[in-house]
Amino acid sequence: MTPSVTSATNGPDPLPTEAAAELHARLTFDLDVDLCVIGAGLAGLSVALEAAQLGLSVAVLEGRRVGWAASGATLGSVSPGYGVPIGDLIDRVGVAHAGELWKLSREGMEIVRARASEEAMPGIALSTGALEVSNVDLGDRLVTRLQTLGVDFGSEVEGWQIDRVREVLRTRRYFHAIHFPDAFQLDGRRYIRGLEAMARRAGVRIFEDTPALGIDSSGIRKRIVTPHARLRASDIVLAGNVHLGAASPRLTRTLLPMWRTAVLTAPLGERLAEAIAFTGSIADTHGVDHYRIVGGDRLLWTGPETTFEVAPTRLEGLIRRRIAALYPQLGAVAIDRSWSGVIGQTVHGMPQIGELRRGLWVASGFGRHGLAATAIAGRLIARGIVHGDQRWRLFDPFELVWAGGRIGRVVGQGVAIAERRTAIAAGVLARYRERAAERRRLREERLEAANRSVRRVPPERRPVARPVESPDRAVQDERRNDAGGSQ
Repeated sequence: MTPSVTSATNGPDPLPTEAAAELHARLTFDLDVDLCVIGAGLAGLSVALEAAQLGLSVAVLEGRRVGWAASGATLGSVSPGYGVPIGDLIDRVGVAHAGELWKLSREGMEIVRARASEEAMPGIALSTGALEVSNVDLGDRLVTRLQTLGVDFGSEVEGWQIDRVREVLRTRRYFHAIHFPDAFQLDGRRYIRGLEAMARRAGVRIFEDTPALGIDSSGIRKRIVTPHARLRASDIVLAGNVHLGAASPRLTRTLLPMWRTAVLTAPLGERLAEAIAFTGSIADTHGVDHYRIVGGDRLLWTGPETTFEVAPTRLEGLIRRRIAALYPQLGAVAIDRSWSGVIGQTVHGMPQIGELRRGLWVASGFGRHGLAATAIAGRLIARGIVHGDQRWRLFDPFELVWAGGRIGRVVGQGVAIAERRTAIAAGVLARYRERAAERRRLREERLEAANRSVRRVPPERRPVARPVESPDRAVQDERRNDAGGSQ
């Protein structure tokens, strides 16, 4: 499994030796259930848990290990909304529809919050608050976004002016920010392990090392073929992201694989608190950087996304330079560990949630959306199966779209690089304008101070400006005087 924040800090959670065989069991016998979930990541386990709590018999098929891919490397961010800019979402579906989608994300947050308590998941390491900072001066756009999020969508948000942002993030690189006080973060690895334990307690049967080799979804009872057994179910949920492969080639082709590298720094001591006085997550509006403090004096920092797998160690230098650019007062920052995880990014940027055909469901494409989206997907699908809840249809506009194959990956990488460079260049220009405005302000203040000092001098003591005659005029006057004296 790709290590996550806490596994990098404290080491992996040991599994009980006596339970290891049961937890890693393969499906070696034919099985008949109400629901089969393919993929034991965050989305698959969320669906399985919700369905089991509603009384369904559930089996989960996982080709490798629970949470082995991106779900095991999650940064544990839980915040409202999706990975799509709110303006783009409104442009696509309208304000009312976007507002309903936003409500679902907030419901997903509350699902995660209810699960992730110290009692249910010891060591979950909750921290609160999230800042979305801008590397350009937002100006009036900040007011517009606050209006949309706070008034139209009913979210708890605060607009932070430049001075307040720089009070807690001691860098000149940031301007305004939007603060989400009800957002929170947790240890992602402990969360998925806790989710797995909750699902097993609810009666979910999880089979690892059991890939789905083929699916026949044509009948009332669907059939799934695995290497050593067959499984029948009334409903199937495809929750395997970019790794579904033979189980659903069509779905796999709709996802653009994206690798994102993360690093955990060595302990930074007191100098970290002097640079960053905000304990929640921090992300810029252009997606260049996303980071937070973990373990009291370390930084968890994510680097650029790539559509082709790159060894994490090759990107450590780039991330170190980003940290130094934002917080030069930290000095040389050592990287304790780096890792990467692959996510599935859809063409439209939204997750794929819903029923493809009768009894065949999808919960996929959760890259960039955080834990709340996977939680609400589980609830929508489970309640759609059991109670006929139709709220999943809010995701109907975000259909399956081919991601372009290898050409799409090349184009996607080019777009990602261009967007990152454009964002950085915009930040450089914004800081230049800020410095120019500051210089202009100082000049005006000095001029005003000089004018005030002149006004304080009494009129009788002010120097009298005498006209200065040109040499030619003075010579002419002198000649006239001489002429008059001779007469």
